[in-house]
Amino acid sequence: MPSLLAVYAHPDDESLSSGGVLARNAASGGRTAVVTATWTEGTHRAAELAEAVRLLGASEKPRLLGYADSRVPASAPGSPRLCEAPLDEAVGRLVAHIREFRPEIVLTHDGYGGVTGHEDHVRTHRLTVLAVQAAGYERLYPEAGAPWQPRALYLASHPHSAVRPLAELGLPTDDLRTVPDDRITTTVDVRPWLPQKWAAISAHRSEAERGAAPGLLAALREELRDRILGTEWYIRQDLITGGEETELTVRRVPS
Repeated sequence: MPSLLAVYAHPDDESLSSGGVLARNAASGGRTAVVTATWTEGTHRAAELAEAVRLLGASEKPRLLGYADSRVPASAPGSPRLCEAPLDEAVGRLVAHIREFRPEIVLTHDGYGGVTGHEDHVRTHRLTVLAVQAAGYERLYPEAGAPWQPRALYLASHPHSAVRPLAELGLPTDDLRTVPDDRITTTVDVRPWLPQKWAAISAHRSEAERGAAPGLLAALREELRDRILGTEWYIRQDLITGGEETELTVRRVPS
């Protein structure tokens, strides 16, 4: 299995968007890690994130970029909000993690920032797209370590056809950011890993208590919740072509 690094904006995004793929990769022996752009060590959500990542079987504790959630300044006291931080600085921080972990595959939000379109999700998408390319260039961010080029970037997304079950979460369907079905390149059936995925989502207890996505999901009947969480969709972008294409095709996130 490939080495896999998931880069998401907030604690719980990793479990909601890619918990099944992360659990599958870890269970199959692939090195698996998570970078989270917001919240810092010592905060309650960072502790919940560490528990969730452990439940998913990741190879190490989560890596934190150290920025503040745009809507919760106390998430990183003394640090700028993610959307206000200099983009070049944020890219450099992520490049350092990519070069240290040396993933073959990187996962992140799609260009919409997922179905909610949260501004931190969009910002994380943009800095990740830049960082996975910059990591391979030796003259960019030389202080961040030796260059390393991931083979592919997978953007976690939702097709239009997935809207109906999401509507039962109480989300206004007219405002959901979904993509045409033919934009999806990789559909992953993660039902065998739903126990790990749901346990990881449930570890984000403070989000459940305030009625965010973990809480909305917990209120659903199990059959519907499993239908919503049992499939993950991605848009694959190859970063290495030519001679590496065959190997990349073999080692991509399983569909």
